[in-house]
Amino acid sequence: MRFLYVVLLPLAALLAVGETTAQKADSKSMWVYIGTGTGGKGKSKGIYRSELDLATGKLSPAVVAAETTSPTFVALHPNKKFLYCVNEVNMFDGKAAGAVSAFSLDAASGDLKFLNQESSGGPGPCHVSVDRSGKNVMAANYAGGSICVLPIRPDGSLAPASTFIQHKEPNKAAKGHSIQADFNNRFALVTDLGLDKVFVYRLDADKGKLEPNDPPSTALPAGSGPRHLAIHPNGKFVYVIDELNSTMTAMAYNAEKGTLNILETLSTLPKDFNGKNSCAEVEIHPSGKFLYGSNRGHNSIALFAIDPATGKMNFVAHQTKGINTPRNFAIDPTGTYLLAANQNGNDVVVFRIDGNTGELTPTDNRLEVASPQCVIYLAKS
Repeated sequence: MRFLYVVLLPLAALLAVGETTAQKADSKSMWVYIGTGTGGKGKSKGIYRSELDLATGKLSPAVVAAETTSPTFVALHPNKKFLYCVNEVNMFDGKAAGAVSAFSLDAASGDLKFLNQESSGGPGPCHVSVDRSGKNVMAANYAGGSICVLPIRPDGSLAPASTFIQHKEPNKAAKGHSIQADFNNRFALVTDLGLDKVFVYRLDADKGKLEPNDPPSTALPAGSGPRHLAIHPNGKFVYVIDELNSTMTAMAYNAEKGTLNILETLSTLPKDFNGKNSCAEVEIHPSGKFLYGSNRGHNSIALFAIDPATGKMNFVAHQTKGINTPRNFAIDPTGTYLLAANQNGNDVVVFRIDGNTGELTPTDNRLEVASPQCVIYLAKS
């Protein structure tokens, strides 16, 4: 049955599984890149780099990989030769806009080299991704309530936006919070926290164009605040973490039509919690068996088990040790560790993942970084 499950995976998911297996066999360590906020009282200088020992879970001291303003979200190119970040600012080049920066990357040394920077078209970009073909960078503007597509040149640098879309509805303030391509690279899924919707756009990667799908969006209950989403490895389900009402929403996804249908919504909080909370990040374990979401306020990582047949969720546990405003977290490609970025704790903490239950075990491994807000991994070459 396991073999049947694998062969039904989308091609992109198969490639990801193959890469994960190779990393388990060959990699002893991985580069970890950390996006940060450079404003306010923090002392961050930009993007930091550390080395994760896959045997022990230890992180080497953080070093500055690239000095740049508020790189609060970072993303790797599929060829692992380039890295991109948003610059979460409200003014760029004299206009109400943020920016997206491009860097070349040396997987052996981990070094980054600045290539160029382009406008995101709207203020406050907070999320960036690269489409599956590696032809375009896509960004979501939180303050501007918009999204954009920036074509990637052969040298990895960015061209000006080929698509810019402004979300707008009467009596509501749009707040674009994430954008990513599905496994087949046919559609881009966009969460808009202010409009309580997940938008779906048809993606033409060759032209760097987005067009509204039919239907163009799926509405969540008013006040949900969809923030980020994760696509199940089987390509059949999408999980959305709702920032404002502290819930996790499971959706069935039709990859041929690009349509979403809500299956269920569960709380990310304990029943007896009465304090203020906002959710942030969501990720699925590479095995597809476990789902994680972060709580800021309750200060925890919530764990759910996933039924691979129905996509429905079953709450398992909360992990709170060492958690302080987890704006982001990331599971390493081997599925062994979860690194939580504590925005207010000014550190990144390491948890070991139980492969059978999905539960998180705290380790003594902690990395000091000012205002960490995003974590990504790269296998060393």
